[in-house]
Amino acid sequence: MFKSFFLDKRWFLWSILGSALILYVTWYKVELDVEINEWFGSFYNLIQQALATPNSVTFEEYLASCLTFLKIATIYITVAVVLDFFIRHYVFRWRTAMNDYYTSHWSKIRHIEGASQRVQEDTMRFAGIVETLGVAFMRSLMTLVAFLPILWELSKNVTELPWIGPVEHSLVYIAIISALFGTVLLAIVGIKLPGLEFKNQKVEAAYRKELVYGEDYEGRAQPETLKELFANVRKNYFNLYKHYLYFDIAKWSYLQGTVIVPYIALGPTIISGVITLGVLQQIVRAFGKVEESFQFLVNSWKTIVELMSIHKRLKAFEQEIDLAIEAEKSATTD
Repeated sequence: MFKSFFLDKRWFLWSILGSALILYVTWYKVELDVEINEWFGSFYNLIQQALATPNSVTFEEYLASCLTFLKIATIYITVAVVLDFFIRHYVFRWRTAMNDYYTSHWSKIRHIEGASQRVQEDTMRFAGIVETLGVAFMRSLMTLVAFLPILWELSKNVTELPWIGPVEHSLVYIAIISALFGTVLLAIVGIKLPGLEFKNQKVEAAYRKELVYGEDYEGRAQPETLKELFANVRKNYFNLYKHYLYFDIAKWSYLQGTVIVPYIALGPTIISGVITLGVLQQIVRAFGKVEESFQFLVNSWKTIVELMSIHKRLKAFEQEIDLAIEAEKSATTD
């Protein structure tokens, strides 16, 4: 899954240099996020000034501030589009590397149930998911590095917390506690999902295999057989839906609940009027970025479950290949 792409000299430009380029551009996007956060502070302060004192801000000043955002946003959009285009090619090269490796050992793995589907589909999904999760994880780390010091500094403006009182750098601690709570909650609630996803792919593979045989042999894929196989598919899907139901309840309840957390924490500070609207916006956005970074597992759990299932299937491939190679070596030695 990895050595065919990252340890093969043929793919050096894509695997090593391509990965480095993706990480660098991702960091640049985070820096643009920081610029946008700073812009929000000055822009909302300008709005507050204009609303508090009529005609104290000219339309030219207001428009100039809007154009500043447009400039940053244009760069961000351009970078995001180019990066996504490059990533699509990157993922296909990774899939190609895995495809070449598995097909070169096809005689050793063709007997595994659903082998054709794994080579054709799982390689594509694995490369795409690993890349997506990898970039998301690195972006979370980079966002944390960029915004944690900002939130740490902005937390000095928070006079006290409700029911607790003054706490230095309080918003940083609240973001960490909130994210840890959500991560542990969903890890517990979704503990059965990886196994169910793996089982789901097994029954799908059995059903697909019978249909493929039915294309070439008249005696295969009879209605009774297909009905039984599809019943297994339906049973597993319905079981999966049941478990995702309470998982989604926990996930969305948590994510929606955290939206209001910074505003509650800032309640005494807002009521006392010691910060401006611009600073409030900076704090809320910085808090959201830091909390979102800590919530990587929360937001990616469903994708991680899918990846674990695919990895388990492809790992079976590689184990069969390794065993066959060892057997060939032993036979040659004897």
